[in-house]
Amino acid sequence: MYHGMASMGDQSFTEVIRASPRIFVIGVAGDSGSGKTTFTQGVRSLFGEDLVTTITLDDYHRFDREERAARGITPLNPEANRIDRIEEDLAALRTGREIEKPVYLHRTGSFGTPVRFSSRKVLIVEGLHTLFTEHLRSLLDFSIFVDPGKPVKYEWKMRRDVGERGYRREDVEREITEREPDYDRYIAPQKEYAEAVITLRHSKYGADLGIARNVYQVSVSQSRMRHGREEIDLLLDLYSILSLSERDFLLEFTRTDRNGRRMGDLIIDGELSAHVVERLERSIEDQTGVRPIALFRHRDYVTAGDLAQLILCWRIIHRRLLTGEGR
Repeated sequence: MYHGMASMGDQSFTEVIRASPRIFVIGVAGDSGSGKTTFTQGVRSLFGEDLVTTITLDDYHRFDREERAARGITPLNPEANRIDRIEEDLAALRTGREIEKPVYLHRTGSFGTPVRFSSRKVLIVEGLHTLFTEHLRSLLDFSIFVDPGKPVKYEWKMRRDVGERGYRREDVEREITEREPDYDRYIAPQKEYAEAVITLRHSKYGADLGIARNVYQVSVSQSRMRHGREEIDLLLDLYSILSLSERDFLLEFTRTDRNGRRMGDLIIDGELSAHVVERLERSIEDQTGVRPIALFRHRDYVTAGDLAQLILCWRIIHRRLLTGEGR
């Protein structure tokens, strides 16, 4: 149980954040269509729109779609992006300054009119190159890399680019093929710098469950947590897991080594009874004073991805409490 609430007086966790001069920056890297926004939705829901701002690094493309095609360069190539401008703007946002943010329009592949932009107390930075340079990484308080397997990424990208953005299927298929070498060269290596890596594969219980019920196998790989006087527990209710679930699920934990870093991998698959997540939500409420936490209300079952969102929220709360200076 977290016993540090007394150090906050009678304020809840969100009240402490609201009163703090500090802007807490969460960086999320991964390929286009990899689910970056999905895995930070829990943070938005938890803290509320009045405390969370999101910036997408697609706005910092150097060339529009037509010019990229003429140059034979993909958006994954760092040369196609104004990374120096990203670094400059993010440094300014961290200090509470306003910036003039560029705007990229996905539907037309062109640039819109720049807008004035400032950050609320929690800033989520999503993009292809969020962890690309040492300077960018130094501007982040917590970092995530989202890494769906190729079959899952293909399925998601088709759904988004064809269904939501109106692209032609054949154009998306060609783009996927053209982008793969740049993904391997420029994007995938960034996972080595992330504090949490979210890996998604089709469920062992059936690939069709992804489209039907958003069920995938999700691995949450995390670096060792820094402990302080303030501890936060994340307790699984074994009774609910064993007695209340009537659908298939898997929970597995392994230790791995990634470039000399000891990582803990929690692998989740299938669907768990909502009672499991409700108990976790109540635990986080008791430990932080954030009420109510009800990310998955009115549901009988939650997916592996849902549980991964909650774990990320817990980890982010833990990190924010440990960065207590400037509260």
